[in-house]
Amino acid sequence: QVQLVESGGGMVQPGGSLRLSCAASGFTFSMYTMSWVRQAPGKGPEWVSAITGLGDETRVVDSVKGRFTISRDNAKNMVYLQMNNLKPEDTALYCCARLSSNWEIDYRGQGTQVTVSS
Repeated sequence: QVQLVESGGGMVQPGGSLRLSCAASGFTFSMYTMSWVRQAPGKGPEWVSAITGLGDETRVVDSVKGRFTISRDNAKNMVYLQMNNLKPEDTALYCCARLSSNWEIDYRGQGTQVTVSS
């Protein structure tokens, strides 16, 4: 079955960096666009970034543009989110998600918590 397991979250001061990882299994990884979504306390889920199956196209939400970079390693079935210059408003549960052909989420991991605070 499809499994997505995130790691790499934690607490960091404003301006700091974190690298999130997502280990995928149970499907042909390179055939799917993968995404990161986040949900802050009391708010709805927010799409953050996505990368196509071969890694030839990436998209990021405007609020993280220039600070977050998504990447993938198809040989290892891994997707990553490098987060630099973190801000308190980036505090959220970050989940790895698999996207269907019409770019809708069909599977999501349990998430890893990111807290940005001084």
